[in-house]
Amino acid sequence: MRNDEGGTMVMEQQANGLHNRPNNMNTLFAINNGYGEEEESSSPRKSNASMSSPRYSISTEGSPWNQPCPSPWNVSSSAVENDYGQNGLIGSIVKEEGHIYSLAAAGDMLITGTDSKHIRVWKNLKEFSSFKAKSGLVKAIIVLGDRIFTGHQDGKIRCWKISSSNPGVIKRHGSFPSLTDYIKSSVKPKNYIEVHRKKSVVKIKHFDAVSCLSLTEEVGLLYSGSWDKTLKVWRIANSKCLESIDDAHDDAINSVVAGFESLVFTGSADGTVKAWQREFLEKGTKHSMIHLLLKQENAVTALAVGWESATLYCGSSDGLVNFWEYSNQTLSHGGALRGHKMAALCLATAGNLVFSGSADKSICVWRREEGGIHMCVSVLTGHSGPVKCLAVEEDHGTSSNADRKWIVYSGSLDKSVKVWRVPEYAPDLKEIQDGFLTDDESADEDTEIAIEKEPKSRCTLENCRRF
Repeated sequence: MRNDEGGTMVMEQQANGLHNRPNNMNTLFAINNGYGEEEESSSPRKSNASMSSPRYSISTEGSPWNQPCPSPWNVSSSAVENDYGQNGLIGSIVKEEGHIYSLAAAGDMLITGTDSKHIRVWKNLKEFSSFKAKSGLVKAIIVLGDRIFTGHQDGKIRCWKISSSNPGVIKRHGSFPSLTDYIKSSVKPKNYIEVHRKKSVVKIKHFDAVSCLSLTEEVGLLYSGSWDKTLKVWRIANSKCLESIDDAHDDAINSVVAGFESLVFTGSADGTVKAWQREFLEKGTKHSMIHLLLKQENAVTALAVGWESATLYCGSSDGLVNFWEYSNQTLSHGGALRGHKMAALCLATAGNLVFSGSADKSICVWRREEGGIHMCVSVLTGHSGPVKCLAVEEDHGTSSNADRKWIVYSGSLDKSVKVWRVPEYAPDLKEIQDGFLTDDESADEDTEIAIEKEPKSRCTLENCRRF
């Protein structure tokens, strides 16, 4: 089998599925339809700690990519007779040009950002399109309809637009702030703030890396967090900076997520998670910090919101994933999940599942059961470098109302993106190991999977002190 770039793909049939061995390929797609050498699983552990049943999605309404079609990752093989072959690692995409720092899924398209400054679009296992920023490692990607927003190491936020007539054509559509707004702001001394080394900058522009982006489509706002410690609020329609919260944290902001109702959450290298409440004013917005949810020595590295049950998840450099449940205008700390030996670098949610990617090169998959019980249903392994980013899309080709399946994309510093199929209600992993793995291929027994239950702390938003 040959790919479009002239490389050769050698197929090797194994007892547990198919394994592809690349031969002189710049871009490869490796198929593994079973739980084989590149993936290990852990027996499920239960806890009575409460967790949400969140949903992860990126809006593709109006997108030229949002077309009904089967999942591009559906790979069938007569060599796989066991239904377990539909789950686990199903492919890898490797492009030898840079480490994967960001990705986003939109329908049947995957968008990846690297430290090579390239942003690539993948479709049906092949490179579909690409575009390049003039400067700046791509640290964050988010998609809204026919627009792609990217955050960069050089402090810029760029907007790209997909051609409605030819989705393979993607052109620069502006930046945040717009050049006009930046010039207008720069002529007034009051619009400057002093930063390190007595340097002054225009406050509507980030002066350090844009590390994270989040948006609220219903109110048309984009949020950006930066290593410059600021949180900025943008109106998507005209790229206008409505608000800049200077020194929102004491150290770099690593994650921002727009949450339920009017809440926004930020996590920082200073070890804190803050909750902000949004108000609309005549000429903009006002975000007030209403609670300090977490204060610890370890850096906060990732945040994610589960929409179905209004839960906030927080990953930290110690490998823990803390979570808070929101009910009756109250945020309650539900406990912490421990499944990693090193920092939890990224989080994603889908249905009843929560995914955490780590510097230990693994991805833990947690499922919430009835009554708030948590179960670690699998540990996905195969990356040879830290897992830096995650994205999830429902696999409409194989999902049913009774058994949803998800396509999980994991980007790593090993320069690869791995593609996994994860069912929401998988069989007991012991059954999979007994019937599908040899003793040598079973999960790492040293992997620590636990849930720490802590006394609940509550913050009632109506009565909470404003800082």
